[in-house]
Amino acid sequence: MLTPFFVLLAVAVAGVAVAVAVGRISGGMAEPTSTVPVRALPDGDVEPADVDQLRFEVALRGYRMQQVDAALDRLRTELARYQEEHARLQAELATGGEAEVEAEVEAEARDAG
Repeated sequence: MLTPFFVLLAVAVAGVAVAVAVGRISGGMAEPTSTVPVRALPDGDVEPADVDQLRFEVALRGYRMQQVDAALDRLRTELARYQEEHARLQAELATGGEAEVEAEVEAEARDAG
């Protein structure tokens, strides 16, 4: 006698859960909160240290943190390499090594092409 009651109760609970999940009934779960402060990239020039400081909010269906960390590590390394190369080229230009810089840029273009 109690079995049909429990079946009906289970169906009713499942129906209410589905209605809440699809938004037919309000009062669902609140947006998740995070205790980690969000740190975005600054406006303007980005330094490797800015990538180190970058933090994202954790979401229920967010990205895999290991993949994001690996991508940010690579981005930081590449950014640091470009900045070092840029500073070296600027120093060479300032010391009058324009011909050397132009020859190096042409050589790099040939190697890449």
